[in-house]
Amino acid sequence: MNAAERLEKRMNELRIFAKKSLGQNFLVSDGVINKILHAADEFKVCRIVEVGPGCGALTDLLREKYSDLKLVELDRELIAFWQNEGFEVIAGDALRIDWDFAKDYLLVSNLPYQISSSIVIDRSLEKDLLKGMVLMFQKEVAQRIRAACQTEHYGMLSVIAQEFWTVETVCEAGPRDFKPPPKVASRVLKFTPKASNMTDRQQYLSFVKACFKQRRRVLSTNISSLDAQFDRGRLSQWCLDHKKSDKIRAEELSPVELNSLFHYLKV
Repeated sequence: MNAAERLEKRMNELRIFAKKSLGQNFLVSDGVINKILHAADEFKVCRIVEVGPGCGALTDLLREKYSDLKLVELDRELIAFWQNEGFEVIAGDALRIDWDFAKDYLLVSNLPYQISSSIVIDRSLEKDLLKGMVLMFQKEVAQRIRAACQTEHYGMLSVIAQEFWTVETVCEAGPRDFKPPPKVASRVLKFTPKASNMTDRQQYLSFVKACFKQRRRVLSTNISSLDAQFDRGRLSQWCLDHKKSDKIRAEELSPVELNSLFHYLKV
């Protein structure tokens, strides 16, 4: 039975339909599912957490490989179903639950698009990162995550993701790979934790947010909102040392350069 047939059978059994309010677009492509599973296998882990299992396109196959599989689900009907199937279900919004359990887990998910950027930011700020992530995104968000500086998609999300993860593209997914089909194209990304010298990740997020506060404004204007924990007056010297114009914008600096600037300005 292929993924589309499994979905149809389960939806009929449960008498449910995809809820637009929860961003539910159920994955029905066996090709995409197999590529996600292969990317997960590359981490060589034993523990998986899946956000939004839905009707089980990934879950049914993950359970065959992993004995420790936790689910995070917001839909009441699906919470009850997966609990009856014997799974440990963390009921609630993935952006609000306590993730302390997850440091030894790999996160695998066809994410609801409305929470995808926030999931990446939140999981990047944890001191003990997940073992990795294999996540489905709206293609535009995936482009922002992997964007290089001086390109149109580059911004705060790019910097935070690339500071803490090595990010690779797994595969593309079109509207026909889902039921109901979304109006946008999708892309699966693989996140592998990378070493970082960042000791205060929340403070770094605040710094990067300030840098990109108004994209077209020069960096010196944007960082004027930073508090006394930063010596903003040192920006000119940093620019001189790194052969940068004092009219530079944040979008012209790579994640490595923004990391350097953060530590240079921090008091």
